[in-house]
Amino acid sequence: MDYDLNLHDFSSFFSLKGKIAVITGGSRGLGLSAASAILQAGASKVYINSRKAGVCDAAVEALNKLPGLAPGAKAISAPADVTNADGLRQLVELVKKDSPEGIDILLANAGATWGAPFDEHPDAAIAKVLDLNVRAVFNTIREFGPALERRGTLEDPSRILVTGSVAGLGIGTVGKQATFGYSASKAAVIHLARNLAVDLGPRHITVNSIAPGFFPTKMSQGLLAMADGGIAGVAKRNPMRRLGKPEDFAGAVVYLCARAGGHVNGATLTIDGGAMWATGQLSSVNESKL
Repeated sequence: MDYDLNLHDFSSFFSLKGKIAVITGGSRGLGLSAASAILQAGASKVYINSRKAGVCDAAVEALNKLPGLAPGAKAISAPADVTNADGLRQLVELVKKDSPEGIDILLANAGATWGAPFDEHPDAAIAKVLDLNVRAVFNTIREFGPALERRGTLEDPSRILVTGSVAGLGIGTVGKQATFGYSASKAAVIHLARNLAVDLGPRHITVNSIAPGFFPTKMSQGLLAMADGGIAGVAKRNPMRRLGKPEDFAGAVVYLCARAGGHVNGATLTIDGGAMWATGQLSSVNESKL
């Protein structure tokens, strides 16, 4: 079979020109990095969601000062508690009122963790983590489904990205700071994304998950500090000899949301420098001292 080596409009492979995105958990950490990349790749609107209005406003202020944004492009503060039915409805209505044409990208990034030994692991911790990391993700995708479907086409489907974790693919942290609920929730949400990919694909919506390893974010700093050798020790044991950087996660987001990733559906993209496959799976966090 002959192939046309002159790829169609290659210069736009990683462009998000004119796209409209919603990012839950977008006010800090990996979500904020993704928001920055989506805006700089040409998106026209990025809605930044988290529970607290103040942190949303601060993130939006910083994002809107980024150089080189497309004319009229902007980040928009959209505070709401997505674990709460009323809060989720408030977020959906805010976006619908401001962008009645629909949205192109939904990044379900909001998440929580909890570390405690097995014998002391409270029911409330399991409930909180599963509620935000799984139930709220499904409800958010369901409620934004119509808005995504309005913008998706056969040639350019709308995109849903779910933030998972390598802890959902292997064994997460055990011992004194065991993250049983977090690991279980990330395994669940990755499999949820696979199911949704099959169900929503015919509606011109792709669903993929990203499984980061250790990035020096606020959520992971406690575990990193307690690991053998701290952050430096964890980085040294990684095959790439470093932790993840914001651009590692942000680059994956842009790829999966752009035309270059238009036929990727139901995939889980691991971003951990190969740590999961190193001797002693996830040994960088399973230290006896934890």
